Amino acid sequence: MTHETPLKPPVERYPGRYAAESPERLALIHGGSGWTQTYRELDDRANRVSQVFAERGLVPGDHVMILLDNHERFLEVAWGAHYAGLVYTPCSTRLTAEEVSYIASDSGARAIVSASTFADVASEVASGRAELVVRLVIDGAVDGFESYEAAVNAASPEPLPSPRTAGADMLYSSGTTGRQKAIVRSVKAAPLETAPVGVSWVARKLFGFDESTVYLCPAPLYHGAGIRFVMAATALGGTAVIMDKFDAEKYLDLVQTYAVTHSQVVPTMMSRMMQLGEDVRAGFDTSSLQYFVHSAAPCPPALKAQVIDWLGPVVYEYYAGTESNGVVFCDSQQWLEHRGTVGRPIGCEIFICDDEGVVLPPGETGTVYLGNGSSFEYHGDAAKTAASRHARGWSTLGDIGHVDEDGFLYLTDRKAFMIISGGVNIYPQEAENVLATHPDVFDVAVFGIPNLDFGEEVKAVVQPVQMPVGDEACENFERELIAFCRSHLADIKCPRSVDFREELPRDPSGKMMKRGLRDEYVAAGNGAVGAS
Repeated sequence: MTHETPLKPPVERYPGRYAAESPERLALIHGGSGWTQTYRELDDRANRVSQVFAERGLVPGDHVMILLDNHERFLEVAWGAHYAGLVYTPCSTRLTAEEVSYIASDSGARAIVSASTFADVASEVASGRAELVVRLVIDGAVDGFESYEAAVNAASPEPLPSPRTAGADMLYSSGTTGRQKAIVRSVKAAPLETAPVGVSWVARKLFGFDESTVYLCPAPLYHGAGIRFVMAATALGGTAVIMDKFDAEKYLDLVQTYAVTHSQVVPTMMSRMMQLGEDVRAGFDTSSLQYFVHSAAPCPPALKAQVIDWLGPVVYEYYAGTESNGVVFCDSQQWLEHRGTVGRPIGCEIFICDDEGVVLPPGETGTVYLGNGSSFEYHGDAAKTAASRHARGWSTLGDIGHVDEDGFLYLTDRKAFMIISGGVNIYPQEAENVLATHPDVFDVAVFGIPNLDFGEEVKAVVQPVQMPVGDEACENFERELIAFCRSHLADIKCPRSVDFREELPRDPSGKMMKRGLRDEYVAAGNGAVGAS
């Protein structure tokens, strides 16, 4: 399958159109509770939410914070903000009150919608913040907050007066280096009825989203891929199936129960499904899947090959960021012909550059820049915005890689995680990809720790399938894994030591929290070792 550079996007849709055309079509299924919401109900609730915001003084362009897990009401809140022309920022429910308060100040939020589950955080964020003129709480009571249910039920179900301006999301980066930064995309104000929503253009162009789509979301809705693809599915008339949280068997059960056609996962989820065993996987009917999409984190080639062998040529991959500065894409056949690639650019160009910004030829490794796509800025951080730019205006997400002669991109690692040992550049992803194939390894993180003689050395932390018991068993398993890695890679690329943990830190979107893990080792004095 080939994909040409998209031309001008066609007119988008929104729930109100489907509420008029096919009101009883399901817009949302909550996979945990089985709760459903039709397009008539979703449009009704979104209109009421938009009325609540407007009645309390919010105007298009104002900011609203959403502090919810994958709640049944999440989608109507987001669409209500969108209908009202607001800028909406879903906040991770794992953040502290201090971190959410920072987002409130940084975004200039004038409204917050929270579940009572997060009452302590919501209360602290709202305390003394007079600019938060709208404070709504779902499923309970919090001092100083209005009942969401009471406010929305009392509001008019009529649309706000025309013309209605579409809202937009403003998502915050993962914050792996310092404070989180909001990403402001170059989106022009547009009428609600014709504006692209989330990633609706990409979802339709690359993944065939339409009114027959049943999209299964196992990701947190506060994550960019979660909220944007669910919004896209309901902008295009499909049905979104939302999981509370990912569980491999539950995921496959939902695919079978609702005849899921589209889904997006991260490699960790793929690994969990493959670890169920062939007999368990065979017990679920996955034949309805047309697009099994993965992104967000590096996928070991051996794992991806297993998934393609299991599901067939319905496995797709894309490389992009919350910054939305470009998309790189490949289907199963392209990947099998260019094993390890993340694809070719769609509607943008790839440039690989050295540290001086010189464009490198195919096969040479450097910083990956995307050009001639959409632009973005980091809200309130001109320095970070400038650091992401090439002198010719291209932008980077901070990844390292190369392209082949056919223009396919291969990612080596994040530039921030590159290890320099004895003057040699080492990319941890190479060792991670090898160690992940060991049958007794459940998860793995590789990073650099200080070494007095060489600057840095390679460290691995492994989550075993079964924890070894006793010092001798740990030492034997450590030696086995180092030898296994060295049988596939040069010694310098392999860990010099391996530690074992019951669980490795990944966020709900599947990304390894590697920086925090490395910092933990350095802070504990497990760095700055001498040569041995």
